[in-house]
Amino acid sequence: MNYLACIDDTDMPGTKGTGWLVEELCKILSTDGLASPSSISRHQLFVHEDIPYTSHNSSMCVELTLKKGTIQLIIQVMANFLETRSELGSDPGLCVAALTCDLDRKSLIEFGKNAKHKVTSKAAAYALAKKVGIHLSEHGGTGQGIIGAVAGVGLRLSGDDGRYRGWYHLGLPGDVVRVEELCKYPFIDLLATTEGVALPMDSSVHIGSEKTKIVCMGYKQVLVVTANENASKTGIAYRTITKEEAKRY
Repeated sequence: MNYLACIDDTDMPGTKGTGWLVEELCKILSTDGLASPSSISRHQLFVHEDIPYTSHNSSMCVELTLKKGTIQLIIQVMANFLETRSELGSDPGLCVAALTCDLDRKSLIEFGKNAKHKVTSKAAAYALAKKVGIHLSEHGGTGQGIIGAVAGVGLRLSGDDGRYRGWYHLGLPGDVVRVEELCKYPFIDLLATTEGVALPMDSSVHIGSEKTKIVCMGYKQVLVVTANENASKTGIAYRTITKEEAKRY
């Protein structure tokens, strides 16, 4: 069975972000043969003066395929890791949801979307976790991170939110590359415009930046493209989004 695990609020100003910690945790689960992790997705939450956060208020979510042991063992490993590796003064939260056919995805997605533009509470997060039957736990400080952890699970379930961890060099700025070549990378399912329109495999795009992000769109790992400013001269209608443009996701 597969599970979504989301972690929030493990860092402090001047320290490495939660993404680094989740990446290290995934390596441990994989190396120990406990679970096979998917790509880690970052989900932006509401930035507001009433919400304590370190820098950007985002949570990190990963899909886990169990290899041995039980989910209870995996949760214990993750809990011990958070309690020993999170920064002093942080407020880590952990949410784990089994991807079963009867999981109340609608309620989780609604909570996640609301957390992008509304202030919510720990009580609301716990109430939802109890209602839909998922694991939710605090691992230091105020435990405020449970809110972002539940929200991250919901946003990952939505299939249209967040960007995946890692910056990718796909060529030099201005290079022309065929879509089918870019889709040979294991982390790219397809290329699509900002409106979600998929590009044909036999088309070509300009590389817009030396580094870019892959985003979650339509439950796919998508390399986003936008209108090419030099299309009239080159005949290439689209370019990949730049590093700065990728930060919108």
